[in-house]
Amino acid sequence: MLPSLFSFHGCEAAAPALPCRLAGMLLYLLPSAALAFLLRLFCRQYPFLYVFGIAGTLCHELAHFAAGLLTNADPVGFSLVPRRRGKVWELGSVTFANLRWYNAAPAALAPLLVLLVPFAVAWWRTRAPWTFGAADLALTVLLAPQFLSFWPSSVDWRLALRSWPYLVLLAAAPVLYAQYPQLFQFVKA
Repeated sequence: MLPSLFSFHGCEAAAPALPCRLAGMLLYLLPSAALAFLLRLFCRQYPFLYVFGIAGTLCHELAHFAAGLLTNADPVGFSLVPRRRGKVWELGSVTFANLRWYNAAPAALAPLLVLLVPFAVAWWRTRAPWTFGAADLALTVLLAPQFLSFWPSSVDWRLALRSWPYLVLLAAAPVLYAQYPQLFQFVKA
């Protein structure tokens, strides 16, 4: 086991518990983020490094697939086989049979939820006083691709634009709240 570089045991005495907890989680995720940066930097020069991206690609595509199932977008195709599309590589894909205005944004932007995976692991590993050990080194390697795969692709963003009525509803919400606040009162006090 490697010793802890920073001690957050006395942090609560000087600051509230939440900032101390977040600082510990961010410190835990720092090696994964640094590895993700290095992978992004050297993947074009050394294509064998794409092997590290398989975990991230799997999570990215599973997020599309799960959101498609939950929102009735009817996923009909799932692929993790890399394909060349012009000058870029498509590392995976999910196709939908029922992509409509109400489910396009949740299905297309679901990979943003992949970022919750590293933060959930960091929360789990830093709940108690911790030291960085061998298991954490393995988790660093597994979490790094998640930082590379959580951002939706340009195709995902274009598909999400089919849900433009949500933008109208979000823009109208403050006006409706100002005029009719009782519409937003869900529980009577």
